[in-house]
Amino acid sequence: MAKLNVKRGDTVVVLAGKDNGKTGKILVSYPKKNRVLVEGVNIITKAKKPKNAQEKGGIFKEEAPIDASNVMIICPNCGKATRVAHQVVDGKKARVCKKCGATLDAKAKKTTKKEKSKQAKKPAEAVKTEEANHE
Repeated sequence: MAKLNVKRGDTVVVLAGKDNGKTGKILVSYPKKNRVLVEGVNIITKAKKPKNAQEKGGIFKEEAPIDASNVMIICPNCGKATRVAHQVVDGKKARVCKKCGATLDAKAKKTTKKEKSKQAKKPAEAVKTEEANHE
């Protein structure tokens, strides 16, 4: 199975093909086929027959998958199209922007000193509220 550097929900820019330069969000990724479905990119027309009386038939436009090598992730921090590096952040492997060094994964964010001090205070407050609820 091939590893993709992009995931569902990432904002990407198309590098090649008829939609070159367009940006969109990844709706679905197909790692076995090395393809991704990008919102508003590679629009094709499909003819659909009605399967019953309630369903409508006709010609519909929908997105088709494109090769994952033809897209590049846009860093949410610096706003530039970037390649993906991998680093260990807080004991977990995370995707990192090659240009600015910011993490691309929402779950594994680099914590600053201010955020660490806030996180240290939160558990103590949570214990106090739990004790008050039990009484």
